[in-house]
Parts: sequence; structure tokens; C-alpha cells
Amino acid sequence: MLDYIWIDGDLPILSQLSNDFNSAAVLFHPFIQMPSGWEKSKRENPYQHIYPSDEEMLKLGEPVSWKEVMGKCNLKSYKELSIALQHLTGVPSDEYKKLASYVKSNPDFYYPEEVNTSLFILNSLVKILCSKGANTLYFSEPIHDTNGSFKVNDMSSIEIANLSPNESIITDEKMDFAFMGIYDSFITLLLAKDTNIEDTIKSLNLEAFICDKETYLYSII
Repeated sequence: MLDYIWIDGDLPILSQLSNDFNSAAVLFHPFIQMPSGWEKSKRENPYQHIYPSDEEMLKLGEPVSWKEVMGKCNLKSYKELSIALQHLTGVPSDEYKKLASYVKSNPDFYYPEEVNTSLFILNSLVKILCSKGANTLYFSEPIHDTNGSFKVNDMSSIEIANLSPNESIITDEKMDFAFMGIYDSFITLLLAKDTNIEDTIKSLNLEAFICDKETYLYSII
């Protein structure tokens, strides 16, 4: 069983991992584009908070990459877009104002999932964890100190995504890979024993930042 790894944002990510893992990648949770008119069809009053359910997102939604949003909002880096997302509450930043202006003009466009791994990338991550023959995955959730295991074929992606409302880490039987959500960050961290994680990322077309020995979390988000 692998316990959740608390990452200090001011220290290199790779230096904080256990000896089991030699590489890491920051995966960006996609934004959500719903069909034109979807928001209007759901709205019952002007003050209603509307956000697609897991089922609606999978059935009707389309993922939108951070790079595409950066281009539309004139934001120059993942860091700037992350700053914009971090200011969804509190004092608006200049980065947030650019993002908010775009979102306001596109009523069927929604922010990414903050904590739990996005459903748009979850199936790809499960494929990675099972790529060396694993059939059982293990999870650990630190806030309530809960952990357990499940057979991959017995769980839907929505059920896996909702194993915990907080941060959690999921790994395979041999701990060849693991992925973990980081609270209020809009990202998932993928860990691997293999030193070359980039080929794995590219094969599944995931938007990611590959960590080197100098990469620390706050340099990206």
C-alpha cells in the first residue's frame, strides 16, 4: 500500500518521491466545452450555479486543453493560466480577468475539475497503471485516513473518480505507476518507476509537463 505523498511546492518534485519512483509528470485537467445552448437549457433562474455532472460531462462534453485556452485568453504560460484559476475566489488577478472575460463570453464553457482527477484523462491513467498486467489497483486518502483496493473491471471511471472527495493516490499492484490529485490545483501528478515517462504520456495524447530534477510545483502552477 502506498501512502499519499504530500508535495512541498517550493522543493523539486522528484526529490520528494519515494525510491520506487524515478520520473513524474504534471497532467493538466482539461477545461470543459458543452454543446451550444446547453447552459441555457439547464438554467431555471439567473442566480443558479450550473456545472455539468460527471455523466453529462462524459456524454456531451469535449475536453479543451490548457494550451488552447492560453491562446484564446492571451496567457503566455501554464503558470499564468494556473494563477488565473487560483483566483476564481478572492481578489481577481490580471490573469484571472483575461480568463473570466473569455468564460463569460462563452456560457457553455466550464473550468476544470479542481481536486479529483478529470474524467477526461482518468481512463488513460488507468490504462497506464494496468499497462504491465495489473488487474487490481490500490488507493489511499490521507484526510480521513482511508485506503483500499478494487478490481479495475468492477469499477466505472465515475466510481473511480469519486473514491474520495479529497486528495488521493492510486497505484498498481507492483507500484510501477501512481497518480495523485493535489487539492485546489486543477492538476494530477503521474509517477513512474521508468525513467522515461514522456513516451507514455505522448502515446495517450495527454497534456503534461515532464518534470526534471529542478522542477518544483510552484514553478508550474
